[in-house]
Amino acid sequence: MLTQPRKTKHRKMQKGRSKKRMKETRGLYLSYGKYGLQATSAAWVTANQLEAGRKAITHALKKGGNMWIRVFPDKPITKLPPEVTLGGGKGNVEYYVVPVKPGRIIFEMDGVSRDVAFEALRNAGHKMPIRTRIVEKQ
Repeated sequence: MLTQPRKTKHRKMQKGRSKKRMKETRGLYLSYGKYGLQATSAAWVTANQLEAGRKAITHALKKGGNMWIRVFPDKPITKLPPEVTLGGGKGNVEYYVVPVKPGRIIFEMDGVSRDVAFEALRNAGHKMPIRTRIVEKQ
């Protein structure tokens, strides 16, 4: 399960600036499989959303074919509890995300027919908080 990293150098991380209009420069092409799910918009994808997509793909594969997850949620997101006044510092880590920019391949798969692969990746795309498209190796 991809819930969180095993070890981190720093427990909390700064938010960073919005890079919605930037294109991804890494992970643009299929490396392992024949079919893939590519992001066409930018957002934070949580570990739970990735796990839901993984379950949707493995359910559609039915013990056939291979699947690879090309992203890993290693950015901790903190949150203060409700009804806490300002000045209490930074909150505790609630969950982990991966910042996804347009062009990034999220899932790859191989070893199944084109129809099964497209159906599985379509179901996984519905679980993501971003717009996606299915790409195929030529």
